[in-house]
Amino acid sequence: MPELPEVETVRRGLAEHVVGRRIADVEIRGARVARRHLPGPDDLVARTRHTSVVDARRRGKYLWLVVADDADQRQALLLHLGMSGQLLVQPPDAPDERHLHARWRFADDGPELRFVDQRTFGGMALADLDDAGIPESIRHIAPDPFEGAYDQAAVVRRLKRRASGIKRGLLDQTVVSGIGNIYADEALWRAGIHAERRSDLLTKPALDRLLTHAREVMTDALGQGGTSFDALYVNVNGASGYFDRSLAAYGQSGMPCRRCGTPIRREHFMNRSSYSCPRCQPAPRGR
Repeated sequence: MPELPEVETVRRGLAEHVVGRRIADVEIRGARVARRHLPGPDDLVARTRHTSVVDARRRGKYLWLVVADDADQRQALLLHLGMSGQLLVQPPDAPDERHLHARWRFADDGPELRFVDQRTFGGMALADLDDAGIPESIRHIAPDPFEGAYDQAAVVRRLKRRASGIKRGLLDQTVVSGIGNIYADEALWRAGIHAERRSDLLTKPALDRLLTHAREVMTDALGQGGTSFDALYVNVNGASGYFDRSLAAYGQSGMPCRRCGTPIRREHFMNRSSYSCPRCQPAPRGR
């Protein structure tokens, strides 16, 4: 699943190309893409056709368009990218993509928005908005480091209470959202902390420094359009991000550490992988 920088890159593209436009028609191919919308695809089409897109928003890895009807009743159209979902802005006469699942046409007859998903893990659903403008269905997701509502000191306190590996805390989207496997490994490398160091045994200054590194590495990734390891993650214009060239730990198994030259190691972690430097990030004793 794309992490915060990749989703924010897509959100910015939607803000530029879709916000302020009126939806003339919606086409959904098959029921799977709308499976998260329990009333079904026909209901989703009926409730979004002839609405206006007034905002493109994000919390962590979650992305949504705010759509308003003629009475200015607003809802969130949540767009789940999954592992391979793409939101593409295309000319109306462009050939359909092989894995096209949904299409939004606009009243101005300009470029249309398409949802393409090779693996069909992504999808869409409508949700009501709470008083803070967050979809009700994701209210349990914590603010991310780029939000005004984010309180880093509070996150430090929550991590300090957890008697589990620090990387598990970074990946817990109810503690802090937006950080996934890639940027957790990069932040831990920058901070010189092993993924399995117990969160409650780290000092508050160390936890604060780690969270600062997480924000910094995601800021750096945003500047390069996110991280693309294959053709599946692209922005709305179909371009890939290139932060993978700047990764110091993730995916760098056997490569020399940029600080000390020790080969980066790969370890199993929660059915995934963790990458770290054995010298700069020593594993906890008795692991």
